[in-house]
Amino acid sequence: MAQHTSSLQKVAIALGDRSYDIHIGTGLLGSANTWAGLPKAQAAMIVTNDTIAPLYEAQLRAAISPHYKKVHTVVLPDGEAHKDWPTLNLIFDALLGHGCDRKTVLFALGGGVVGDMTGFAAASYMRGVPFVQVPTTLLSQVDSSVGGKTAINHPLGKNMIGAFYQPVRVVCDLDTLQTLPERELSAGLAEVIKYGPIADMDFLGWIEANMDALMAREPAALAHAVQRSCEIKAWVVGQDERESGLRAILNFGHTFGHAIEAGLGFGVWLHGEAVGCGMVMAAELSKRLGKVDAAFVARLKALIERAGLPVRGPVLNPADNALDYIEHMRLDKKAVGGDIQFVVIDGPGQATVCGASDALVREVIDGGCA
Repeated sequence: MAQHTSSLQKVAIALGDRSYDIHIGTGLLGSANTWAGLPKAQAAMIVTNDTIAPLYEAQLRAAISPHYKKVHTVVLPDGEAHKDWPTLNLIFDALLGHGCDRKTVLFALGGGVVGDMTGFAAASYMRGVPFVQVPTTLLSQVDSSVGGKTAINHPLGKNMIGAFYQPVRVVCDLDTLQTLPERELSAGLAEVIKYGPIADMDFLGWIEANMDALMAREPAALAHAVQRSCEIKAWVVGQDERESGLRAILNFGHTFGHAIEAGLGFGVWLHGEAVGCGMVMAAELSKRLGKVDAAFVARLKALIERAGLPVRGPVLNPADNALDYIEHMRLDKKAVGGDIQFVVIDGPGQATVCGASDALVREVIDGGCA
């Protein structure tokens, strides 16, 4: 079992008394030191899924067992299609069935779905118990595990039922990325790429130069990608925890992306695939609003394609595809009074939130779908 933690990096999320650290490195999962200093409790519960459990549950259990008298595990079905009330209830059933009290610490071992649902369960159970994010996918390490957004999906919209609830620690063991399917790796790269156009064009240049290394899962490249992504997200969340303003820029590509996910049915396209395609549409909208040039759109589109992601949207409704997209986007959490809000690039390395006419959005969708 790998114990090498000399490469450990920490990124701080500064939120006053709810501040915490993101630990990034190799060999973290099985190291007892990783889990020191967490809230004291009699019991812990590992929440994972049927894909991740055989790979990492025993390792995590062994590592945290010295800190708790009892360690329980609940295994959920894998996939976005199960990010719903019945699956969430499995966590509550297990907590109540084991007589877990309000000091019980939950450990979210898995990707974004597991992390979101465990966080929401932690926010809700006995009105709040501590939880630790242990993300095992690139997407969850660079995005969903950080910042305290927790939720489940509703058939009409993604992440519509949830809470802002911060973890007490995030542990990104880069070794877990070596077992990630190719498709999931690409999906995670969408969220890495996102940080460049909205906040750091030097980072975008680095991603372009290191895309081959990232696709080959070279540890040094993955370490930098995860660390820089977390630093940018930490900077944004530290200023706007509850998305009253600045934090909305993290949703670049997500308004179009969420429409794709909801329109196709959750799980048909991975979240990162929908976001990758959504970023191309959002960049095109930015161009039509006069904020970036065609060269910028082409550059971003080429990078997203190199990451193995789709750059053309699916047709949700052959009769009136654009209308279908727009109706789904009106249900987006960022919509205000039925007006869709888009994250657009306000010049390279900067983003803003604005509205756009249905006619303009329709042009983008009609030109951007297969």
